[in-house]
Amino acid sequence: MTKVVNEIVRRESVPVEVGNVTIGGGAPVVVQSMTNTDTADVDATAKQVLQLAQAGSEIVRITVDREEAAAAVPRIRDIVYNQGLEVPLVGDFHYIGHQLLTKHPDCAEALSKYRINPGNVGFREKRDIQFSTMIEVALKYERPVRIGVNWGSLDQELLTHLMDENAKKGSPLKAVEITREAMIQSALLSAERAHKIGMGSEKIIISCKVSEVQDLIRIYSELSKRCNYALHLGLTEAGMGSKGIVASTAGMAVLLQQGIGDTIRVSLTPEPGGDRTREVIVAQEMLQTMGLRSFIPLVTACPGCGRTTSTVFQELAMKIQTYIRERMPEWSETYSGVEEMSVAVMGCIVNGPGESKHANLGISLPGTGEEPSAPVFIDGQKEMTLRGPKIAEEFQKIIDQYVKRNYRRRY
Repeated sequence: MTKVVNEIVRRESVPVEVGNVTIGGGAPVVVQSMTNTDTADVDATAKQVLQLAQAGSEIVRITVDREEAAAAVPRIRDIVYNQGLEVPLVGDFHYIGHQLLTKHPDCAEALSKYRINPGNVGFREKRDIQFSTMIEVALKYERPVRIGVNWGSLDQELLTHLMDENAKKGSPLKAVEITREAMIQSALLSAERAHKIGMGSEKIIISCKVSEVQDLIRIYSELSKRCNYALHLGLTEAGMGSKGIVASTAGMAVLLQQGIGDTIRVSLTPEPGGDRTREVIVAQEMLQTMGLRSFIPLVTACPGCGRTTSTVFQELAMKIQTYIRERMPEWSETYSGVEEMSVAVMGCIVNGPGESKHANLGISLPGTGEEPSAPVFIDGQKEMTLRGPKIAEEFQKIIDQYVKRNYRRRY
């Protein structure tokens, strides 16, 4: 059944259960993330998984690259679950995944999904045996897999074959076009192999990750026409800071607007000592600003201009956004629908009152030369005016009161 969300017609796909999370089949687009700790370091990895889950990541992927990492997975799972967060863990396997899954059955059982890269599970006969082994383990433990193709580790045998065939044509395609086709074929041929071993579409998720926006859009636009598997979106090696955020959003937003994509990950490179949870926040805000999900009340704030030479409204906007994010875990557990609340913090009389009226809660601070008062709007109506040095604290109390008064308690 086709699902329409905020006028976006979602592509039909087969739903896949990953632990307690459904991907595809019209389910809300799922936010994923990945740790960057050494998985063999149980405490550090469990701590980061908890941080990512608490930030809103609904699935967390961890690297399983050697014996020590595989042995650590069950202990990491137990620590996370004992904290009351049953976030599904995905094992990211390369090269020796077949060995690790067979030698460490506790690891295979603790993971909720396995990521398989067709480009590095071996070559020719070895590839078939090693890929089959991973699928057979997944079937044994009733786990889904993500067949994750990446253009940095593309199946070279397949790519060479397609390049050779292309060279024989009278009007050969460009190399980049062949590379895009090779990625799609690698994913679909691998899924077909999994089917032959006995795995159904309800256990298969596909991704074809690249680092260029236009290639991402073209690959997924074509891939979506050629299968009904659940699709994992992401721009691999997106980059650091604003570049990574802009590139990921530019690529994924186009596809999401077309209804393509059942789960996403924003692959940001954190700055040294940076916060890994930023990738989760960016993914959530991408989906929320597009109207596909609601996670947390977002604060609308004007960018500032010559009328707002004071930093008061900027500081207030930051305080309110931080306050809402800190209060949200308690609110979401207690009150139903609070994530859809809208708040506006504006800096002067030009657009301030108008934007404030559009929000559930709005405050319009005085601009340069304006009367030092801040009218507060509640559901479009001016209800009061705040003055003095504690406007932020008073407005926070108004937000609290609004939540308690307008959202139904869950229990």
